[in-house]
Amino acid sequence: MPGTKSFTSFAAALAVFFGFLAFANPCAAQRGQVLYSFCSQQNCPDGYQPVGGVVFDAKGNLYGTTQWGGTHGGGTAFELAPATGGNWTEKTLYDFCSQTNCSDGYEPEASLILDSAGNLYGTTFEEGGGTVFELVPGAGGTWTEDVLASVDAGTYAGVIMDSAGNLYGSTVTGGIHNGGSVFEVSPGANGTWTEKVIHSFAPYRGGYESGAFGDVVFDEAGNLYGTVYGGGRDSNNCDYSGCGKVFELLPNADGTWSEKTLHWFRGLPDGANPWAGVVLDSVGNVYGTTYSGGTGQCENGDGNVVGCGVVFMLSPSENGQWSEKVLHSFDDNGFDGYNSFAGLTLDASGNLYGTTSAGGTRDSGTIFRMTKHGDGKWSEKVIYNFGRYGDGAVPLAGVTFGADGKLYGTTFYGGAYENGAVFEIAP
Repeated sequence: MPGTKSFTSFAAALAVFFGFLAFANPCAAQRGQVLYSFCSQQNCPDGYQPVGGVVFDAKGNLYGTTQWGGTHGGGTAFELAPATGGNWTEKTLYDFCSQTNCSDGYEPEASLILDSAGNLYGTTFEEGGGTVFELVPGAGGTWTEDVLASVDAGTYAGVIMDSAGNLYGSTVTGGIHNGGSVFEVSPGANGTWTEKVIHSFAPYRGGYESGAFGDVVFDEAGNLYGTVYGGGRDSNNCDYSGCGKVFELLPNADGTWSEKTLHWFRGLPDGANPWAGVVLDSVGNVYGTTYSGGTGQCENGDGNVVGCGVVFMLSPSENGQWSEKVLHSFDDNGFDGYNSFAGLTLDASGNLYGTTSAGGTRDSGTIFRMTKHGDGKWSEKVIYNFGRYGDGAVPLAGVTFGADGKLYGTTFYGGAYENGAVFEIAP
């Protein structure tokens, strides 16, 4: 399972998987614009290879992280501010691994979140034990980092905040059974924070739950939803650890949480191995993507067909059960995208937007839109193909809407220096 390794190994696997990234010559202009290309200076003090997406503040500034680079090589947190003439100015807010033994964290993989005071929160991966951190703006444009908690396992996911200021996230390993966990970090007196595991994923009928890679999300009742990459009884045409699932955590009166499995993925033609978290619509339907599964003909390293991934929907019923529907199966034939690591974004009309890390006209990934029609059916359309010369390539995160209605995000490769970029797309 790729998530139990450091993302360095995962990045190497991506390079092998996609082969040499040969960017095509410039072609007819599309609706995309690279706002910033990372590693623009020698030794990449501005960071490189962003994994997480971006978030806006009220002034229209963008914030995100890079996995590597910075002054100490442990990654960065950055800001992009709009400037005159449609340009953007990049500023490194924090260089990770600035402290002895990298006690301030290193290798941030996830998107950041903002609170109402303008503070930023995020996580660092660190194989064997990550951190939850806060970045606080100060005078003169400076930022100060505080490590709020050390987590007992690496986390690819970011954190979310409830109305009381508690933070929640997930881990790839760790927990009682070392199969991943969901944790809470709570503020206390004198600026202290306390971390506790609120749920550990457990073995299940000969399979095992393996790795919560994606963010968790709240519904209006305060329940948490997320995904687990592996586990379950059905491992045919899935990762060796199983096909994964979607879960819900319900808070109890005594402060504990109860888990409910909403759907076990089954592999072909169902989805398999969800990497990202889920998103909920206004009536409680749950949407997400899986890395493999579906009816596509993608193969794994052993030459077995494991599918190219799907977009799925889970719908609740009155009896408390959930039904799953595959809305789209990705395919590596033609110009469809495939192998999505990213979660979905809903617009005001109920359309879904996401990214694939591969496929498209240049096999460098896509942005796609899922549109719901009046008959209840959905259609998928690739609205942007990555891989033009100087363009981004291999998006691993989802997209974010700006106030201008455009989509913003990051790519792991590509850009002017082939070390990742921040982009803007008109949908």
